Amino acid sequence: MLCAVYKSPKKAETYLFVERRDDFSRVPAPLMATFGTPQLAMVINLATKTRLALSDIDKVREGLRTQGYFLQLPPPPENLLKEHLARQAAERGDQE
Repeated sequence: MLCAVYKSPKKAETYLFVERRDDFSRVPAPLMATFGTPQLAMVINLATKTRLALSDIDKVREGLRTQGYFLQLPPPPENLLKEHLARQAAERGDQE
C-alpha cells in the first residue's frame, strides 16, 4: 500500500497522507484550503511498515481505505507549568 505524504505550508507539523501522489480528489475542499498548497514530503509503502513515528499505522491505513486520505495533526503542546505544579503537589503529599 503505497501512499504519498505531504507537509502543510500553513500548519506546522501537519501532514496529509493520500493514496496516490498529487491526487487530492477525495480530500474535502475546505481541508485543502486550510492545509494550503501541499508540499511532497515522502512516498512510503505502508505494507512494509509496522509503525509510524507519530500516527497509529492502522488508523492511517483505515483512513486511506475509507476516506482516501489521512490527516496527521501535531501532538498537543506540552504544558510545562501544569506538569511542574503536579510534581510539586505530589512532592508535598510525600512530605506530609
